[in-house]
Amino acid sequence: MNIMLFHSTYGLRPAVRAAADRLRAAGHEVWTPDLFEGRTFETVEEGMAFNDAIGKDELLKRAVLAAAPYSERGLVYAGFSLGASIAQTLALGDEKARGLLLLHGTSDIAESASVDELPVQLHVAEPDAFETDDWLSAWYLQMQRAGADVEIYRYAGAGHLYTDPDLPDHDAEATEATWKVALGFLDNL
Repeated sequence: MNIMLFHSTYGLRPAVRAAADRLRAAGHEVWTPDLFEGRTFETVEEGMAFNDAIGKDELLKRAVLAAAPYSERGLVYAGFSLGASIAQTLALGDEKARGLLLLHGTSDIAESASVDELPVQLHVAEPDAFETDDWLSAWYLQMQRAGADVEIYRYAGAGHLYTDPDLPDHDAEATEATWKVALGFLDNL
């Protein structure tokens, strides 16, 4: 698979590169665009402030420009938290998208969104302050209405960005479980 992997609001940190390496070791081609142009952050608040200063439209523009040279190949869009929301937006707008792998995040869905049975897999903590139960229920129904084939995996007691070993949220057991399921998902696309 050809995978476009977007980083979280912390920026393109070692955990994102490690995830890309894990995917490459499984036989996938992976790109990790740096939407923050080299900036990384130690706290979610710093990252969100930087993200807000850039603006959603500029971030999406950077993501589209990063994906455009490869989209003809049929990309799997993937991302962590903020990067998951960006991946979702791009996948729903790319008729050649092969799949969508969301780690720790989702995004609003346009009423006009329509896909042809796009395979979608979401991995989130339970509970997750950024991905509440009510939000996830509504998101799931909207994704189904849009035509996506959605699977959701929840990890009790894990922190929001539990796959990053350099953050307090890290949960090694949930991380390994996530990657086992995610790699199976990608193998079946």
